[in-house]
Amino acid sequence: MKRLRYLMCPPDHYQVNYVINPWMEGNVHRSSQPQAVAQWQRLYQIVKQYADVELVTPAPGWPDMVFTANAGLVVNQQVVLSRFYHPERQGEQPYFREWFQAQGYQVLELPEGIAFEGAGDALLDRGAGWLWCGYGFRTMLEAHPYLAKWLSLEVLSLHLIDKRFYHLDTCFCPLSDGYLLYYPPAFDTYSNHLIERRIPPEKRIPVSEADAIRFACNAVEINRVIIANQMSTSLQERLQQVGFTVITTDLSEFIKAGGAAKCLTLRLDEPVAAVPAMAEVTKRLVSLRGHLVDSNLLTEALDRITDGGGSFQIERLHLGAHRPDPSEIQLWVSAPTEAVLDDILNNLIDLGARLADGMETPVRLEPVTQAGVAPDDFYVTTIYPTEIYHQDRWIRVQKQRMDAVIVVEGLTATCRLLRDLQVGDLVVCGVDGIRTLHKPTQERGQEFGFMESGVSSERRVELVVEEIAWELRRIRERGGKTVVVAGPVTIHTGGGPHLATLIREGYVQALLGGNAIAVHDLEQSLYGTSLGVDLARGRTVKGGHRHHLKTINLIRRYGSIRAAVEAGVIKSGIFYECIRRGVPFSLAGSIRDDGPLPETRMDLLQAQAEYAQLIEGADMILMLSTMLHSIGVGNMTPAGVKLICVDINPAVVTKLADRGSLESVGVVTDVGLFLSLLVRHLQQLGQPYHLRAA
Repeated sequence: MKRLRYLMCPPDHYQVNYVINPWMEGNVHRSSQPQAVAQWQRLYQIVKQYADVELVTPAPGWPDMVFTANAGLVVNQQVVLSRFYHPERQGEQPYFREWFQAQGYQVLELPEGIAFEGAGDALLDRGAGWLWCGYGFRTMLEAHPYLAKWLSLEVLSLHLIDKRFYHLDTCFCPLSDGYLLYYPPAFDTYSNHLIERRIPPEKRIPVSEADAIRFACNAVEINRVIIANQMSTSLQERLQQVGFTVITTDLSEFIKAGGAAKCLTLRLDEPVAAVPAMAEVTKRLVSLRGHLVDSNLLTEALDRITDGGGSFQIERLHLGAHRPDPSEIQLWVSAPTEAVLDDILNNLIDLGARLADGMETPVRLEPVTQAGVAPDDFYVTTIYPTEIYHQDRWIRVQKQRMDAVIVVEGLTATCRLLRDLQVGDLVVCGVDGIRTLHKPTQERGQEFGFMESGVSSERRVELVVEEIAWELRRIRERGGKTVVVAGPVTIHTGGGPHLATLIREGYVQALLGGNAIAVHDLEQSLYGTSLGVDLARGRTVKGGHRHHLKTINLIRRYGSIRAAVEAGVIKSGIFYECIRRGVPFSLAGSIRDDGPLPETRMDLLQAQAEYAQLIEGADMILMLSTMLHSIGVGNMTPAGVKLICVDINPAVVTKLADRGSLESVGVVTDVGLFLSLLVRHLQQLGQPYHLRAA
């Protein structure tokens, strides 16, 4: 059998004196050069038993030159030279170029700005011969099409997501006969599915985290002999069962710099039969305009690209000269497949990005062929105002809400729920011809300063409540609309009378909730209790546990809450004021409801429709201690509506505040206290200035 050839570099200048990966953290100036030399020599001698080893002369000042796997990718006497991501390694490139040229290799070099780190991120499959390529930390996705074209290979792109495994060869080791040693958590879901599609289960050998962090995957395999730093007994036995011999040798000094056996070697004879070049990498030009820096919009956009499995290259960046001036960026967004790219572009469109290379491209419309089922790649709407390009014009989408589809009829575009789709409806699909409209945060801040997305827990609650009161007053004065979504905790915490006051004084134009808040409010009106507890004294009333069922039974006897109010049976409370003031309300039922009350909608779809109708035209929505109802309402609410979520549980508040609206704020406090403070501030606003409390 012909002996294989490898390239190694003696560690004459090896040391850890900077940090460019997590393994180097805490190890700067802590490496032992004598131990490194001894460990390298042992590895060198082992490799020489099974293959021929050639040496490149180490250069002073470039300590990582010892990791020759990163010098380039060698295939059929061609080498694609590395273009290192970090400046700390870029000085190695001329030395490796000189060595390869002297050995008669054809040297290929990527354009400047496209990082590629050789056989650290490009590994040939030992069964089928395609090229596995990693990206995400060092090598850029944009390098993959060059490799496919130059080397006549099918390139399969794998997205690395664990910064500890910054190179593909740290967590992925193709073995003879198509076996694969790898650490699945180092890759995103798409990449794991790709691996599973290409490698049959019986040939996949996943490793544990314990083996992965000992660099078990960073191994050299020479004719079924695997040389690695360390492996657990169980992993060695698994490899032996399928015909491999395992040799371990201590390389702990090199792990301090983030490398082991594979990193310290580069195979020089990779004979590969030419195949039609194929790399599925696709890209689109995207434009983003606004206050990119001070609003963190640019950071958010770039994170969405990389987290989604894509890559980017900035084409043009213009920063506003002054704070009020908007900035603009154009960038190429790349992804391994069209499906991944579409997901990324959808996320960017949510931020207000536009497809710069297709702004005047009409939207693609696909017909519904099955009632209640959209075409596969339908566009999912957000809370932000949206426009589509159709019949040579931009058309504003009506009834904007999130988690819907866009149906086009003539020159009208409307958000519609999946369940309401009918056969023949034309649904917007893909990402072309769609834009969302985001108002600059500065404009919002001028109108309602504290309403920046977040949670108010450590600030004085009174200051937040004072601003909410001021805005409520303004909405009432201009004839606007405030909707309240309230849970039964509103009653339990003593907030019922305060909410009733808000309704009576014209601050609430619609009320949404469940069966429970109505039952407890009516129980308080009839018996002074809520779930049998005397709210005035905080004591359980003997036999009070029966009150809520007696209340339900009484209302059912009268046929409705309105009938009980008009009969004089209900004389106070939240729903008494709703009836007296003509404020519409909707109660959505659930499986746990007793009764229920006659007005409670046990048909969930009917309840959703009523909720959606009542929040139309809202200027503000107060969400009071009811997570599920609030989330439901939040999903129906377009951008521009101010959302205030009040709950004693910070997790609930954070969930609502993070829904994506920049007009939402969370207040972590007791809802009864919040409502009492709110009523007090509103009463003060109604007094002459000199009479208001300090």
